[in-house]
Amino acid sequence: MKPLYRYLFALILLAFQVKAGAQAIPALSSYPAASAVIFLDFDGHTDFSTNWLPKAFGPLVCGPSGMNNTQIVEIFNRIAEDYRPFNINITTDSTKFLAAPIKKRMRVVFTVTSSWYGNGAGGVSLVNSFTMGTNVPCFVFTALLNYMPKRVAEAGSHEAGHTLGLQHQTKYDESCTKVSDYDPGKGTGEIGWAPIMGVGYYQNFTLWHNGTTIYGCNSFQNDLDVITSTANGFGYRPDDHGKTFATATVPAFTANQFDVTGVIDRNTDQDVFRFTMPANGRFQIDAVPYNVGTGNAGSDLDMQVSLYSEQEALLSVYNPGNLLSSVADTLLTAGTYYLKVEGKGNQYAPAYASLGSYSMHATIQTTGAGVLPLRKLDLRGTANGGKHQLNWQVDVDETIVQQTVEISVDGQSFHTLADPGTEVRSYVYQPVGSPTARYRVNISLEDGHRYYSNVITLQSDEKLNWPKLTGNPVQSNTIHISSPGNYGYILLDANGSHISSGKLSSGLNTVNAPNLSPGMYLIRYTGQDGQYTEKLIRQ
Repeated sequence: MKPLYRYLFALILLAFQVKAGAQAIPALSSYPAASAVIFLDFDGHTDFSTNWLPKAFGPLVCGPSGMNNTQIVEIFNRIAEDYRPFNINITTDSTKFLAAPIKKRMRVVFTVTSSWYGNGAGGVSLVNSFTMGTNVPCFVFTALLNYMPKRVAEAGSHEAGHTLGLQHQTKYDESCTKVSDYDPGKGTGEIGWAPIMGVGYYQNFTLWHNGTTIYGCNSFQNDLDVITSTANGFGYRPDDHGKTFATATVPAFTANQFDVTGVIDRNTDQDVFRFTMPANGRFQIDAVPYNVGTGNAGSDLDMQVSLYSEQEALLSVYNPGNLLSSVADTLLTAGTYYLKVEGKGNQYAPAYASLGSYSMHATIQTTGAGVLPLRKLDLRGTANGGKHQLNWQVDVDETIVQQTVEISVDGQSFHTLADPGTEVRSYVYQPVGSPTARYRVNISLEDGHRYYSNVITLQSDEKLNWPKLTGNPVQSNTIHISSPGNYGYILLDANGSHISSGKLSSGLNTVNAPNLSPGMYLIRYTGQDGQYTEKLIRQ
């Protein structure tokens, strides 16, 4: 009895010292109105739940995180943004956790203590433990992640995702061979992308995903559907702005300026704003997704802003191919206009979960605003001999500091094709894989503004052998595809979410699609020469 007493006394003393020696953690909450809670615990924790006892051989005493308050705030902000679309409160306040329903809460313990688990992982959790009601926590091992806020935050969102029912997003090659248990994503820079449930340590733009799992290349996990399922007891947060012209939000002007904030909470969400130009003048916007630092670090939203006339006619689209933010600078006549904000994909990331919060600042200048720095940016092109010849004209007062040629092969997202230098006014490209391509020129000026040319569409004058729909629009539950050989196909909805996939053989192929609602879809063919996307209309 005496040794047991001493053990318990030492345990209690250690737990007290952990708490007493810890710094005061800032009390932060992302959405206090929500009843569901994910508690980020940085100051040490002793776990008495039975789920981890076999591993720890007794109550599990975890030291504090070893992170300072500046780092803790960044970690909180990164994780809060990952969960921003949902009706759940990310918090560092233990009182919020204790007040939450026991089957609608999770404690994420950020700790230096990891030897009890012992496999070198950055964290550990139990799948579906969010609703178990046993107070079992999940863990992030900060020392093993070198106390790097970015990596610690990625691990926190990842482990919390497991507790909500998510499995890993896994990468396979075209032959269905597993490449990695954790999908590492792809790309570089600001728009370099990876799934949260893969490994997001090395990419900036980490998102929820609808992709393949550890159970095989034909097993897809829709992260958003799992997180917002009735089993977890919460869904999406309420929409904050109207998504139609009739329900548009009218921002308040102060000194010819307005500021708005919002959340794109679903991949069908669009925030629409109505404003009035009191006279002819210059209109500028600076739209920025939530971020924790330079290069839109920690953002979950690739913003597209579209400008419409009072008659609801599209005037311009602003969506830099290699940035998550968006800017506009244009001359408008007096009248009423609309701005539409939405999340989009890019050359690396699908549009599926481009979701999160943003701010937008707009300025109207009606005096001395008769001339823009850019007077002309006109793109023209021709197809000849399998090559696309692009030529453009620029008339500008400011110095051009960057000029890029951008391409889109799916009709939805543009990415950088070339950076030809600021003095070049032509470019030749031989398209590979797709017979149709859309081009635009993107220039950045010394004053910080960015402008786009018109978009042109060019088709190859050489015949490319790709599968093709034999009936479009589709009027039944079957899709007929004529294929010149062996290809893979993926059927996607208009947002790029996976519906089905399979293989095509030479000749006429029949693909069953019994649950397609009327609307537009995409079918993407893959082969040795690349990929080609075709639009499909279901009537």
